[in-house]
Amino acid sequence: TDAEVSTRKKTFTEVQTERLDQAERTVLIKCPSKLNEKKLLQYLSSHGNVRSHFFFENRGINALVEFSEKSSIASLQDAVGIPNAAEHHVVPFKSRLFTFTLKNPVSQPAEETPLHLSPQCHIPVTDLIQKLCHADSISSQMYILLNEYQLTEENIKLRFLACSLVRDFARAYFPDSTVKPFGSSVNTFGKLGCDVDMYLDFHNTRKSPTKMKKGPFEMEFQMKRLPSERLATQRILSVIGDCLDNFGPGCVSVQKILNARCPLVKFSHQPTGFQCDLSVSNSIAIRSSELLYIYGCLDSRVRALVFTVRCWARVHGLTNSAPGTWITNFSLTMMVMFFLQKRSPPIIPTLDQLKELADAKDKHIIGGYDCSFVSDLRKIKLTKNTETLDVLLGEFFEYFGNFDFRRNSINLRKGKEVNKPESSPLYIWNPFEQDLNISKNVNQPQLEKFIAMARESAWILQKEDKTQKIINKEPWGLAALLIPFGKSNSSKMKNRMKGIGSETIRNLLDSLKLNNANSQQKAVGK
Repeated sequence: TDAEVSTRKKTFTEVQTERLDQAERTVLIKCPSKLNEKKLLQYLSSHGNVRSHFFFENRGINALVEFSEKSSIASLQDAVGIPNAAEHHVVPFKSRLFTFTLKNPVSQPAEETPLHLSPQCHIPVTDLIQKLCHADSISSQMYILLNEYQLTEENIKLRFLACSLVRDFARAYFPDSTVKPFGSSVNTFGKLGCDVDMYLDFHNTRKSPTKMKKGPFEMEFQMKRLPSERLATQRILSVIGDCLDNFGPGCVSVQKILNARCPLVKFSHQPTGFQCDLSVSNSIAIRSSELLYIYGCLDSRVRALVFTVRCWARVHGLTNSAPGTWITNFSLTMMVMFFLQKRSPPIIPTLDQLKELADAKDKHIIGGYDCSFVSDLRKIKLTKNTETLDVLLGEFFEYFGNFDFRRNSINLRKGKEVNKPESSPLYIWNPFEQDLNISKNVNQPQLEKFIAMARESAWILQKEDKTQKIINKEPWGLAALLIPFGKSNSSKMKNRMKGIGSETIRNLLDSLKLNNANSQQKAVGK
């Protein structure tokens, strides 16, 4: 659609700014169960023009309402009362979260047309497999998966609202701070249900240098000095964490994890239903989000392939929401990007090529690392590669099923396999902090399980008789890859594992048996 294309061409920063602004004009209302949509909108319009709204289910019916003017919120807040504090005492913090109940419920007729509720989570894999069987090509199967899993417009609005509500607290202490999402919520690769990573940003109001040059004095604020930036970060997060815990409506299970490499506060935001991680401005993580945003916008095949590979990995227990020796979604995403850089002709440019296109305003040096790359999508030449997703999926499994992981590492800056700088089983260069391996956590058995699954999948795609499977109503194509390969296949797999050290075949088969147990393990953290 034209709308899609026009939103696609915006820079990462433009999209962020627009959405943050939208979120500031937005409120969240817990609605009565017998709700007349027209009456609700009629009432809200008495406070100002309602630009957009949608309903969703989360412990009852909720409405996200975006006004055209920020002043409408103040007008609405003036009309809202404080909860009756008979059995509870309340913390008198007035937020943009309201509960509406009907004054005389009996007289109100129930809604004739049922409300349209926006889904906030994706369908289970079993339902997805059913849908995929009706498609006519692997390529259409992959787009179906993408459509079912990707963040919706409504879900993104809810994510930015969650950030905006946290920002209201941060502003009590730091009036010009902002809270922005980063990572999967904004890099175009987030799936419905993923956590919201957000960061506190104090550099919102960059003073114009001309203003500071005026007058005869060098002027600066007197500020509390601390021995390290890390300590300042820990103190700020500690206080804001306490603040959310003590006063934040709907903020529960607040955990301060201040000794992590990147200190953070984890909490569950009940009104929006999100798990949130709040940290303080992490510039490199933000650059990574923008880099992925650019890759995701350049070609529709990029996102379809990433979503497919990640769903495939999850089904086979190659990834897990608990931290451990598994490959992470971020590493998998980088492997897909690398594969797409290696196609002939390449489907996406290398990071060095994006850096060559950068102009002065794209210059970013962070902690001594050069993180510059072009932000204007129009400057990037589109690919001449016309390979279908059917081809690319098979080739992805083929490529990594036969990759020389012992000798080579994956480098997205160069778009080349380079000799490993050290002996980690899987070495993927951090695109910005060039001395870090983003897959340092992955051990040999996990890598070999990945290789075996990739080989098995390549083999299934090459060998399968699509027509026969469709006649027999058997899952085919992508659907066949999203069913755990199970015990029946383990003998077949042994044959396809020549070249993988025999001592680890045992580990691998054990881990296949464990696979089932793993996928049932409760998600702990990320």
